[in-house]
Amino acid sequence: MENKLYVTKSRLPDKEKFFRRLEEVFQTGWITNHGCHAQNLEMSLCDYLAVDELLLCNNGTTALMLALQCAGLAGKKIALTPYTYVATLSAILWMGCTPVFVDVDPETMCLSPEKLRKCLQDSPDIAGVLPVHVYGLACDVEALGAICRENGLSLIYDAAQAFGCRYAGKGLLNYGDYSICSFHATKLFHTAEGGCVVSHSASEHQALSRARAFGHEGDTHYCLGINAKMSELHAAMGLSLLPGTDEEIARRKHVHEAYDALLAGMNLAFPRRSSKLDWNYAYYPVLLPDEGSLLRVQDALAQQDIYTRRYFYPALNTLPYLKTEWQISCPVAENLASRALCLPMYGDLEEEQVVRIAASLDRALAH
Repeated sequence: MENKLYVTKSRLPDKEKFFRRLEEVFQTGWITNHGCHAQNLEMSLCDYLAVDELLLCNNGTTALMLALQCAGLAGKKIALTPYTYVATLSAILWMGCTPVFVDVDPETMCLSPEKLRKCLQDSPDIAGVLPVHVYGLACDVEALGAICRENGLSLIYDAAQAFGCRYAGKGLLNYGDYSICSFHATKLFHTAEGGCVVSHSASEHQALSRARAFGHEGDTHYCLGINAKMSELHAAMGLSLLPGTDEEIARRKHVHEAYDALLAGMNLAFPRRSSKLDWNYAYYPVLLPDEGSLLRVQDALAQQDIYTRRYFYPALNTLPYLKTEWQISCPVAENLASRALCLPMYGDLEEEQVVRIAASLDRALAH
């Protein structure tokens, strides 16, 4: 088992510290409904992420659904990237929205501002825009923000992969009208299952909070709601892991630099990273020359017990259950999805393991 290398590895907290927090849950008997651990985690995350208003949720998908509802976008047309995980699209569909796919920039792999402008000319009834900071690599937040302001559009960022990233000196989750993040166990910071939504005013925070808890406070009902609360058990996991997150990012940076040195000169391409971004090193994506090369390399690595993932495949605009009129062509995203492969990336990855992965990749590319 120890020889198997997977694309992600869940970070576990110190047992004693985690169990101490669980003991507090047993002592109070307060298991959910925004208890002390959840309240403390919200405050700690506001400080860590440098945001003013943050609401914990039971996962990133429900966080996105709450943001869509509170932005008044339910049932409306949403422009979004086709190059991301399917949960982004799922949240839109669950909210009764119509997806309008906008192709991505070939270098950043994030939603293209230029193509968004063209899309808005063709579909002036679009009400909101949902870009994704793919791999934690920042979108062109200046250009996208300007376009949305000019056109009176709501801007919601899916920052599920961008925990801890900073852009132009401030937390990346500060951009847009709302940002959501995922705290799934595969993320560099996690609560086993969980997520959050970031807003910018007390009134927005209150609306999100009410919607998260069935839409009512006591006997007074305010809005359509859902149960999106995070339990005290999950919050305890987050409180136990958060203090070690800076160290985890530093270790991932070291792994990333080792990959960079070992993969130099191989027939691979990489997404472009903005010079304004302080990255979290959440993933190590590579682009193979073509899909045939990718499939050959992925199989060869698997035979060596190195398990990669096609983040993100397929391009969402090609999913078979979508209405035909939604399946518009996005050639850049479709091409990238056919060639992108993520290598194992986590702080515990040892140098000799990175050497092993790189050597196996080099041999596979040579065939």
